[in-house]
Formats: sequence, structure tokens, C-alpha cells
Amino acid sequence: MTAYALEWLNLLLRWFHFVAGISWIGTSLYFVWLDNHLTAPENTADKAHGVSGELWSVHGGGFYHNQKYLTGPVGESLPVALHWFKWEAYWTWISGIGLLAIIYWVGASNYLIDRTVLNITPAEAIAISIASLIVGWVVYDALCKLLARWPLALGVCVYAFLVLAAWGLFHVFGARAAYILIGAIIGTIMAANVAYVIIPGQKKMVDAIRAGRIPDPLPGQLGKIRSVHNTYFTLPVLFIMISSHYPMTYENPYGWLILAGISLSGVLVRYAFILSHKGKLVPALPIAAFLILAAIAVAIMPRGAGATKHVAFEQVQPIFAQRCAVCHSPRPTQPGFTAAPAGVLLDTPQHIASNAQRIYQQTVASAAMPLGNVTGMTKGERMQIAGWIASGAPLK
Repeated sequence: MTAYALEWLNLLLRWFHFVAGISWIGTSLYFVWLDNHLTAPENTADKAHGVSGELWSVHGGGFYHNQKYLTGPVGESLPVALHWFKWEAYWTWISGIGLLAIIYWVGASNYLIDRTVLNITPAEAIAISIASLIVGWVVYDALCKLLARWPLALGVCVYAFLVLAAWGLFHVFGARAAYILIGAIIGTIMAANVAYVIIPGQKKMVDAIRAGRIPDPLPGQLGKIRSVHNTYFTLPVLFIMISSHYPMTYENPYGWLILAGISLSGVLVRYAFILSHKGKLVPALPIAAFLILAAIAVAIMPRGAGATKHVAFEQVQPIFAQRCAVCHSPRPTQPGFTAAPAGVLLDTPQHIASNAQRIYQQTVASAAMPLGNVTGMTKGERMQIAGWIASGAPLK
């Protein structure tokens, strides 16, 4: 019953995380777009009132007139009804950490630890994963303060730090967990940017305006920088969110480098979109992103399983029974599972044969299954399965 309750908690948290993430990313992308489309106010009175930019737009059957005040309206206080964009970020992070906890921490033995990578206890794995989130934010924030005057150098250093973190996590955890933890580090950085830089800076400016003082624009400028960072993090973290469906990317000795390349392509695409907001089309950016992805696709292309002789089903059936069916059956016996992962059943010869290509991709081409190799499938057993599939997956 506990595992069943966790399944429902997983479902509800994942749904909530998805909705909160859409809200946060949607507002982030919108405000970057809005900032890049603002034009100088046409009305002289608006300029005198402190308007630095404006935009007319049409949507949903109405017309909108957005005006931006860098340091608030001149000669009057801010209205009491002032909307703050923060809870979208906070709830996305809270729900994401909740998912990390109920899947990767509660199920550390199945999802977090791969003893072929490093033989550690669940307590050690959980402690290291939590520490990685804290260290990720501390190092990123320190780099931002140290290299504040050199934005390009800062971007390169932050990227290099995250690549180094991915390399390190790949030498501690299972590949799938390493990807998710990099996503959690980036998500923590993004939420902390909102909580510790963007919102506090805006509050300082609001307090000054309401006290009748001219606000210092620096907190707003620093907040804008961190907001821009967050928008560049968006596409890489979105890829990580869906990466578990594509083990070909992470179940690889160089999975950390593959993640670095895919993330870089996402940053290039995002930068191309931002430039397009300003009317600057730079085809070289999406082309470079495509070439990076194409190079990765070629590099990780399956080269063949190496099987050369006929393998009968009787030779692989015990492997499936011992290594696969404990999870992939109507009533899994592996602790932590209440239903077959992804609904894939491997408990009968017919089920096994019908999933032959999926089995090849998951157990031979990528070695993603068994998850964390929890049942201890050997390389020789994988080659046996590859030989059976190469023989046409016969049942006789």
C-alpha cells in the first residue's frame, strides 16, 4: 500500500510540477520577449512620467498597452495592487524537489545508485545529491559576483562548471540520475536567482519609491542579469526533464559530454530567438545548434551488438525471468514497483517477442535497463539477448 500511495503522490506532484513549470517558463519567455520589443514612448508626458519603453499589442480579443518604468513612476507612488512574479518559480522548485525526494531519494537503491559506477549506501547517495544542489548555487552565485563585469567570461565559466558537475555526477550515480541531478542543480539556481536576487532587489526599489526616495537602479539591473541567465537555462533544463525517455543520450560512457552538447545547442537556439525579438536574424546560430545535435547523433549511433551466432529463446528465457520480469510483470516482485515500468510486460514468451526492438534499445544499445542494473544483468547476458534478437527473436 505504501508503494501505491507513493505512485499517486508521484502522479500528483509531477502534474503540479508540469503546470507550475509552464507558468514560470511562460512568464519568463514572455517578459524577455516584451523587454526586447519595447520602443521609446511617443508621448512626451509619458517620458516625463518615467516611462522608458512601451509596447502596443493585441491578444484575446483586446488591445494591451505595456509601459516600463525603470525606477518607478515620477512624482507618484506605486499602486497598492502590484503583482509579483515569484510563486511560479517557487512552486516549480518545491514540486521538483518533492519529485526528486519520492522517486530518487525514497527509491535510492533503484533510481539513484548504480553500483557498477560507485558502491555507496542510500544515505550517502542522498547526502551527496543534496550537497550538489547547495554547492551548485554557491559556486554559481560566487561566479556571478566575481565576473559581474565580464558577462561573456561569466557565461563560459558557468557552462564549464555545469559540465564539470555533470562529469562528476556521472562518476557517482547512475546515468539517468546524474542527468536529473544536473537539472535539479540548474532548477535550484534559477529559483534561487528569483528568491535571493530578483525579488529582494525589486523589494528594495519598491520600498524606496513608496518612501518618496529615488530608488537605486542597481538592484533592478542585477535582477535583470539573473533573469536573462534564467532564460538561457530554460531549454537545457527542459531537455533534462524529458531525457529519461531517451536513454540513448545518457546511457553512454560520455553521457555527460552528450548533455553538454545538447545543452549548448539549446542555449544557441534560445539566443537566436532573443536576437530575433530585436529584428536580428542570425541563421548561423540554429545551424550551429543543428550541427551539434547531428554530430551527437552520429557519435552515439549503435555500431552493432557484436553477436554472430544463432541464439535460441531457451537460452535467453532464464535471463528475462531473472533480470527483467521481476519488474516487468503484472505483479512486480522487485521492491518499490507496483506496476510494470511504462506498462511493458516481459513475463511471457509472447510479451518478450513483441517487445524485442524495445528490449534491444533498452538493454543492448543503451544498457538503460535494468534500471540502475538493480538485478545485475551482465555484459554476456546482454550479448545473448542481442544474439537472440539478431536471430529474429524466435520463440522456438
